[in-house]
Amino acid sequence: MATILERIKREAEKLTPEELLKLVDEFIHRLLEKQTVKHNKFDVNRVYGLGKGLWHNKDVQDYVIRLREDRFK
Repeated sequence: MATILERIKREAEKLTPEELLKLVDEFIHRLLEKQTVKHNKFDVNRVYGLGKGLWHNKDVQDYVIRLREDRFK
């Protein structure tokens, strides 16, 4: 039987790069919230490198523009 993490990984493989970035962003924000509530201090080294490779062959400025457009829809 697959663990929850294994099922999430399988589903995440179906996401577009943009959707995957949004998911990673959401997870990081949740980690930050839990970490600051728990210890009132967040160690950036614990998440450093998590997004490595996500921006490979991506136009970052285009991504930022799309994110801003999504806020006003």
